[in-house]
Amino acid sequence: MQILVVEDNPADVRLIKEAFREGGPAKMLHVVEDGVEAMEFLRGEGSHQGAPKPDLVLLDLNLPRKNGCELLREMRHDELLCMIPTVMFSSSSAQDDIQRAYRAHVNCFVTKPDNLDEFLETIGRIEEFWLETVRLPESEG
Repeated sequence: MQILVVEDNPADVRLIKEAFREGGPAKMLHVVEDGVEAMEFLRGEGSHQGAPKPDLVLLDLNLPRKNGCELLREMRHDELLCMIPTVMFSSSSAQDDIQRAYRAHVNCFVTKPDNLDEFLETIGRIEEFWLETVRLPESEG
């Protein structure tokens, strides 16, 4: 399973990596820091030539250069990227942000817990649901 983490906070990246590591070795995490670099990764452009198409994108809302909703809208309008399941994982719990994410066609919106144990548990739940429970489309290329 290929997972693209789009997150600009190094502390959150460390926690996400740790949580996925605890869940087992069958996942490959790729991390980019902003929406522009995420699109380069998704399209295999620039320094990301040959990057694998992710099975899941874990996306922060507030990113530099291109925010999570802008990236998501761009993904949903690209025939090669539109079916990649995307989880908005944000520190925001504001209804405006949640509605904006769903209008951009996010698959789900999860608020990052402040508590370390809850943060790790939430990543575990995301992992279990998206990588073990649901049926994902097979890669087309």
